[in-house]
Amino acid sequence: MCFSLYVPVNFKLLPPASAGGVCQACRLTPDTLRQQELKSSFSMQAKMPPCDFSPGKYESYPYERMLKIRKRNLSPSLVTYYKKPLLLHQGHMQWLFDYEGRRYLDLFAGVVTVSVGHCHPKVTAAAQKQLGRLWHTTNLYMHPSIQEYVEKLAALLPDPLKVVYLTNSGSEANDLAMFMARIYTRNFDLICFRGGYHGGSPYTLGLTCIGSYKHGVANAFGCQSTMLPDVFRGPWGGSHCRDSLVQTIRKCSCSQGCCEANDQYIEQFKDTLSTCVPKAIAGFIAEPIQVQTGFGRTGSHFWGFQTHGVVPDIVTMAKGIGNGFPMAAVVTTPEIANSLAQNLHFNTFGGNPMACVVGSAVLDAIAEDGLQKNSKEVGTYMLLEFAKLREKFEIIGDVRGKGLMIGIEMVKNKDSCEPLPAEEMSQIWEDCKDMGVLMGRGGIYNQTFRVKPPMCITKQDAAFAAEVFHAALMRHLERTVAS
Repeated sequence: MCFSLYVPVNFKLLPPASAGGVCQACRLTPDTLRQQELKSSFSMQAKMPPCDFSPGKYESYPYERMLKIRKRNLSPSLVTYYKKPLLLHQGHMQWLFDYEGRRYLDLFAGVVTVSVGHCHPKVTAAAQKQLGRLWHTTNLYMHPSIQEYVEKLAALLPDPLKVVYLTNSGSEANDLAMFMARIYTRNFDLICFRGGYHGGSPYTLGLTCIGSYKHGVANAFGCQSTMLPDVFRGPWGGSHCRDSLVQTIRKCSCSQGCCEANDQYIEQFKDTLSTCVPKAIAGFIAEPIQVQTGFGRTGSHFWGFQTHGVVPDIVTMAKGIGNGFPMAAVVTTPEIANSLAQNLHFNTFGGNPMACVVGSAVLDAIAEDGLQKNSKEVGTYMLLEFAKLREKFEIIGDVRGKGLMIGIEMVKNKDSCEPLPAEEMSQIWEDCKDMGVLMGRGGIYNQTFRVKPPMCITKQDAAFAAEVFHAALMRHLERTVAS
């Protein structure tokens, strides 16, 4: 049994390099450093693309009062980004505006949740119309939107994945998928990849293999992890092993179009089956790529699992499904769905009228705005622009991704596997923010910049983002040389 899911996950870690006479922070000799500093001065003046939207006036509490309330009344586990946390006021498509009216290009999309754009007019209009009609009624009653939505969603999935169960979050969807797999197979053990994030609930934490999410309480009973096929940091694979326009810098013995590492990772998985779990298991849960890959974001396909030529038994989806509205879904076969119907399983808010109308409008916007095609075209351009910077800067260990989901892994140098120190990562991150670009962070050591903007981003926006990131790297280089 195999799952596919679209919930947050972090990137992995990669190598660095240094050589005699070459700056540790960048593959630039001292003779060319001055020339690059002049280019940096130009890059730091990167001009933000125009936007024809003007945000409304901010009318809530002063910034300092907001900080005090957050520290006093919100859980300290809810951390904030940046030294001076952003106080965001309004959003429009790929743009965010803070309380003082400053505009930012959003390359993180609310942890890859805003799929079609902040306050997308089609989605907003659909939500406003439904607000005046019916907010909520239990799914024990029929209402038009739930039937209309699940039919539209199921039509996008291959047979026999045609039965939908709507939930409120990705963690909840994965929790239910685990439950379904165990009920249907009458087995208990599940296998996941190391480095994957599948939720923060007590049930799903067993499948989340990132140490910083573990809280020292029992959570992994019946869950076993196996090695992630990682052609950059893993033991096998290299420069011919990715289904991508950008390959890893690590060399390998594989011939073009033939990945020998594939067999080695399969053997390792067989070893997990032989040593860590019973002969029969409930399921194997995996993301097609260890990030959010649904709703056209990869560009080549609507669902990430389609890039691998497999049809899972259960698919879970969240994040971009509602463009920021809290909803998620589990889609499976009639046979597996029937096993859950042996007893009562009920979700009060799952499939409520508001969620279904929003989800339906998101699917319409993806199709009508050509966002899958845009993800492929703009994402490919952005990936290649960041790959050019990898060739130039020694602290970029790896650039990887597909469509509008890109990871930029930062390292001390390309000869080692050490991540760039947290302080240096944060300085680059802060510089990008100060120049108007918001990126995510991820990775086992928080060493990877996550680039996953709303799918409405333009090529002009992508060029601006690459120029800003280049300027931030040059500032880092200058700090390194100065010290």
